[in-house]
Amino acid sequence: MFVSDGGITPLKKKVTQELDRISDYSDVDVIEEVTQVTEIPKQPEFYKIPRRFGSIPVDELPLGCDKDKQYYKIYPRVALPFQKADRVSFGHPELESNRLFWGDNLHVMRMLPSNSIDLIYIDPPFFSGRNYNVIFGDQNEIRSFTDIWEGGMPSYLVWLNARLLEMKRLLKPTGSIYIHLDYHASHYVKVEMDKIFGYDNFVNEIVWCYTGPRKSKKAYSKKHDVLLFYGKTDEYDFEPPRIPHKSGVHNTGQVFNSFRQGNQKMKKAMERQGKLLEDWWIDIWAGDRYRKELIGYPTQKPEALLERIIKASSKEGDVIADFFCGGGTVPATAQKLNRKWIACDQSRVAVAITQGRLESLHEKVASTGTQQTLLPIPDISVEYWGTYEIPALEALADMEFRNFVVSAYGGRTTSGDGYIHGYKRQSPLFVGSSKQKNRVTKADVIKFAREVKEIKGHNKGVMLAWSFAPSARTVAEKLRGENHADIDLIQITLTDIGSDSFKDHISRLHDEYKSLLTFILPPEIFLHHKRMGSMTYEFDASESIALNRGSKIVNVQWDFDYQGRFTPTQGFAYGRQGSGDKIKPLFVVKHKFKHIGKIHIACRVQDDLGGEKIHSEIISVR
Repeated sequence: MFVSDGGITPLKKKVTQELDRISDYSDVDVIEEVTQVTEIPKQPEFYKIPRRFGSIPVDELPLGCDKDKQYYKIYPRVALPFQKADRVSFGHPELESNRLFWGDNLHVMRMLPSNSIDLIYIDPPFFSGRNYNVIFGDQNEIRSFTDIWEGGMPSYLVWLNARLLEMKRLLKPTGSIYIHLDYHASHYVKVEMDKIFGYDNFVNEIVWCYTGPRKSKKAYSKKHDVLLFYGKTDEYDFEPPRIPHKSGVHNTGQVFNSFRQGNQKMKKAMERQGKLLEDWWIDIWAGDRYRKELIGYPTQKPEALLERIIKASSKEGDVIADFFCGGGTVPATAQKLNRKWIACDQSRVAVAITQGRLESLHEKVASTGTQQTLLPIPDISVEYWGTYEIPALEALADMEFRNFVVSAYGGRTTSGDGYIHGYKRQSPLFVGSSKQKNRVTKADVIKFAREVKEIKGHNKGVMLAWSFAPSARTVAEKLRGENHADIDLIQITLTDIGSDSFKDHISRLHDEYKSLLTFILPPEIFLHHKRMGSMTYEFDASESIALNRGSKIVNVQWDFDYQGRFTPTQGFAYGRQGSGDKIKPLFVVKHKFKHIGKIHIACRVQDDLGGEKIHSEIISVR
């Protein structure tokens, strides 16, 4: 088993190496601390073993968890700001917005307040191989899943446990969690969940059955998933679902007689109210409704599945969260059911697909004339953590940009109109212009140095900017070794935003944290189209170029009825051609329009580092 010395030694060695690299340096007070220590149930309190079973050795703590530091030793906390990249407005700014995050979910969750979520559903990567789980082709996916599978099952469980512990902290006392798994790891995860949430807080193991082509002639076809359902406490909210029932016929179609004579009242009541659902579900099929939901990626789950879970374990107005949101089934279903939601994914493509799906959903709901149109829909706040778009930063006002850069650098901001915009420990900080074309000048260096001099006991300062003029670097060098006019010896360090020096406070904590603080550019889009027949056109974006170093285009989305808000046309949100390592995005597509005349169309292109851009134009359809 994986808890044996042979299985755990590589993991222990890896953890030890990580701890050796972590210094005492920490600026976690930069951003308001919102986390609380999560208590893990003690074994005697929840793991009650019948006497006849004898003594079964079970670790008290989840795999990889430290008694005092929990998972902060393996995965140190990183305090980085959120970049508000977009806000999708539905006309009700007075409502608290739903939140869609792009970033590593562990670090995103650590920035969220405790006891704030009513229901969590997650469909994490199954332990079935790295290539199976690299769905969208983002470099973040590839890095993460390569690391998870490097150490086998123990590494996977440690990676998952760190996140499950944060989810427990985020849940309200009346909250619950469903974790969706398959046969590869469900039994191992159950053991860890018992340690984290408590054996007595286990509610159900739900078996979701489905059907499909048979793949093996040497085994029974594997056609079910497992959902582990836990409450945070025994006060979890739950409304037992009922399904349609006809007396004498099981929901499998099997005929039986469950009512004796004299129980006719019970028989009629069950037929009228429906039958209480068991913990095995075979009535959610991949039928026509599901086919209409399909976006194109292989692990998408039906909305009917999430609808059942959300209705059973939450009420209208509750907060639903999914930290592996993929194509957005959870937030889409939650929004339909009048719940608030939080969604997160480490893939920029997944976040874009989710955003487009939710915007399209609003368009559909608004056009149906159903009662749902009377319910005000909150805006969607799209936020990035760890990877930041340069054009969005350039659009910020000076004060907003300064505060963002100081925070990302691990400092604390100050108010005022001078040249000192913050401090990191005791060193004064200066932040240059938000515009990349505006370099820091020689005069800026001198003025900053003079302000530093005026602070008693200070002779060092750091200037942060996109770039510096050569004369600025020259004068900064001179100030270190000789007097300059009325300035005594002052050490001014010039640090380019995004350089290794800028993110040293993060990368020194963990080797893999080097990729957590990145500034990216959008791709350059080149679009061509030609008429193929009556109202039928071919669109080609294959000449588009990814501008971020080492990146490539991984997805192209298409909106053939662009109304100023990008909502992918059905079937054009996500696509692939080829297989294995030769998978490529669908650069070339065909579309038949329903009307002639001037049509506004758009395409949205994403690269594998997260760069994204929308191009739109008007074409004459004939």
